Amino acid sequence: MVTQEQRKRQLAREKFLRQQQRRTSARRKARMRNSVIASVLGVIVIGSVALYTTGVLKDDDKKANASSQTSPSAAPSAAKDPCEKPATGSVKTQTWKKEPAVTIDESAKYTMTLSTTCGDIGVALKAKAAPHTVNSFSFLAGKGFFDHTKCHRLTTNGIYVLQCGDPTGSGSGGPGYTIPDENLKDASLKANVYPAGTVAMANTGQAHTGGSQFFLVYQDSQLPPSYTPFGTLTADGMKVLKKIAAAGEHTGAGDGAPNATVVINKATVTKS
Repeated sequence: MVTQEQRKRQLAREKFLRQQQRRTSARRKARMRNSVIASVLGVIVIGSVALYTTGVLKDDDKKANASSQTSPSAAPSAAKDPCEKPATGSVKTQTWKKEPAVTIDESAKYTMTLSTTCGDIGVALKAKAAPHTVNSFSFLAGKGFFDHTKCHRLTTNGIYVLQCGDPTGSGSGGPGYTIPDENLKDASLKANVYPAGTVAMANTGQAHTGGSQFFLVYQDSQLPPSYTPFGTLTADGMKVLKKIAAAGEHTGAGDGAPNATVVINKATVTKS
């Protein structure tokens, strides 16, 4: 039979073991937290000189490297939001298992219009040079996939782009399928520079991993020729993009959500 004194000692041992377990668990969580913090800081530094998608440039998010380096600012920008309130509506959540069949006319001219809270951004699409990409955008726009989505990332150091096309707004979203890289030897890409006005696909840093995320270049940006260039901004579209870029991004480190509330109210692709 267990005496009262033995019972007290047993309870004391159990209490001690519980305390040790809590301390071990706390140390493990602290190590994990520090590891995550270090990873996030690393992504911020890398993100300012590279675009990623899953992961655009993600996915994003959602990772390819460029040669420029980041020069962080001392404090986040507090620039005034130059854009209007988004139109009423919700983001579509539908995804697809495979790329849609290519049905566009490669010999025709296609234009994409992004009707945003900051103004209309027109894009002349390169159907002949990037048929899979243009076909995918025509398909997704027709499904309302881009409607009410935020342009979630603006880079202002090393590379100069606005990134859009993620329905989750996190940098990790996509349509559920991927499309092949195209047009990587476009005549506009010289000395690994994506010139201002280029519209190109984001990807994971691996070949053929483009989805729905894309980026708009507002100033010449040095990047490896790994991102499908599939369109060119119109003059009016560039003015809108410059306005967005001038408002800066909220971290002050050169890579973060834009201060401007950039929401694509409606995306359309038209054939002419």
